Amino acid sequence: MGVYLNPGNDKFYKAINSEIYVDKTELIQYTNRVFNTMQQNVCVSRPRRFGKSMTANMLAAYYSRGCQSEKLFDGLKIKEDLSFPKYLNKYNVFFINMQEFLSRSKTVEKMVLRLNRILMRDLKQEYPDVDYFDEEDLAESMQDVYQQTGCPFVIIIDEWDCIFREYKSDKEAQEQYLDFLRDFLKDKSYIHLAYMTGILPVKKYGTHSALNMFDEFSMIYAGPMAKFVGFTETEVRELCEKYHMDMREIREWYDGYRFENCEPVYNPRSVVNGMLFGSIRNYWNMTESFEALQTYIDMNFEGLKDDILSMLAGEHIPVNTGNFTNDMTTFRDENDVLTLLIHLGYLAYDSTEHCVYIPNNEIRNEYANAVSVSDWGEVSKALKNSADVLNAIWNQNEQMVAQGIQRAHFETSHLQYNDENALSYTISLALYAARNYYSVYRELPTGKGFADMVFIPRKKFPDKPALVVELKWDKSAQGAISQIKQKQYCKSLEEYEGNILLAGINYSKKDKEHQCMIEKIMK
Repeated sequence: MGVYLNPGNDKFYKAINSEIYVDKTELIQYTNRVFNTMQQNVCVSRPRRFGKSMTANMLAAYYSRGCQSEKLFDGLKIKEDLSFPKYLNKYNVFFINMQEFLSRSKTVEKMVLRLNRILMRDLKQEYPDVDYFDEEDLAESMQDVYQQTGCPFVIIIDEWDCIFREYKSDKEAQEQYLDFLRDFLKDKSYIHLAYMTGILPVKKYGTHSALNMFDEFSMIYAGPMAKFVGFTETEVRELCEKYHMDMREIREWYDGYRFENCEPVYNPRSVVNGMLFGSIRNYWNMTESFEALQTYIDMNFEGLKDDILSMLAGEHIPVNTGNFTNDMTTFRDENDVLTLLIHLGYLAYDSTEHCVYIPNNEIRNEYANAVSVSDWGEVSKALKNSADVLNAIWNQNEQMVAQGIQRAHFETSHLQYNDENALSYTISLALYAARNYYSVYRELPTGKGFADMVFIPRKKFPDKPALVVELKWDKSAQGAISQIKQKQYCKSLEEYEGNILLAGINYSKKDKEHQCMIEKIMK
């Protein structure tokens, strides 16, 4: 057992012996199916905290000759598959975490040299009797081992794209790295499977399309890998039952990623933390600060800020992902920015409608944090002041609520402030802090119509009143309250046992002022 050649199964052992382990071993069915075929090169890109390294550790434990893992897979789904014994622990596996090598090298050139030397060292230690033609040529030495032993190689590369993330603008270093990967992986008969993980899909580099033999499965197209991207709805429901967590709240906070022919997909890291800690909160920022997001949403592309605001209010925005160049520096328009945010996990992609949206409350909080410290004028102020507006509603301070909404009133290029729909965007910003306490519904079917906005307290905040908000354009706040009552908008809240506040909000086109009226219903 070497360090990088034929590693052991210790890391996978640690994963399956954790308190929460969700069985994703069926992924091995796919890699076995493409083993030593034209589809043997697999590149899987996912955001941080979506289990890429755990999957890589699982594949290493399964294929590596450096360990005996049959008992480790007892009780796991892949054990029942007919292909399981055929490929188990029979191959020379190189398992490389590219970030590890990059962090210990001052340049990409030195990283490549170090990588060659260390892998060559492991190879010679494992096969000291092989007649190597050139001990400084890694690829040729792997060919020598294959010819003289008949044992093929499996290559697993974790964080394959770290060079493109840390050397964003160094084209020479990037091309040097791609040249290394091409020489290492492409058209090698002794490699029967290559599996790479990263955040970005394979970089497009014209004549340097060194890795065009890879099938790519990403956050835009996950294909057969979809149910392995995160936790599925079924898996999360089972965890909620075991840990006595509210499935509805878990869904609102960590769900939102959608792929063809697959159940809804949840952020796995956040779900695990929520279960173990018994608390629903923002775990995303435990591994990455909102400044990473702020860099991209502050880019000066026409329409970008307006679209971010629309998505904060719950809208879906059309996007063209086809021209994205798979790096973090080449941005020609807002489509490139939105596409990168899909790959980073900050947006979800609807492949049927070709649109993007903010997937859940956890990510929505990241946008709110980023916008609130950005130079977005009244919008930034509105997000900062939203807690004050919410408190004003609770205290039935109608004048303060109206003033808060007035501050959140904004003009944009495509959201003209001339109807109730535009007004709802303003209310969403003015009451953004409500998402910390409530499940928020727009156009909720109830009674004899649709309530514009309904806020139902999360279970951990039973002292908060439910809110039913009706919006009017150039009419009256009193008329909004009357409509709530006449159309029985509170009927759908019959199972709710707490108090209810009715809020009627009107915008006067003539006076350019907002009015608010609040009534309390005791239950």
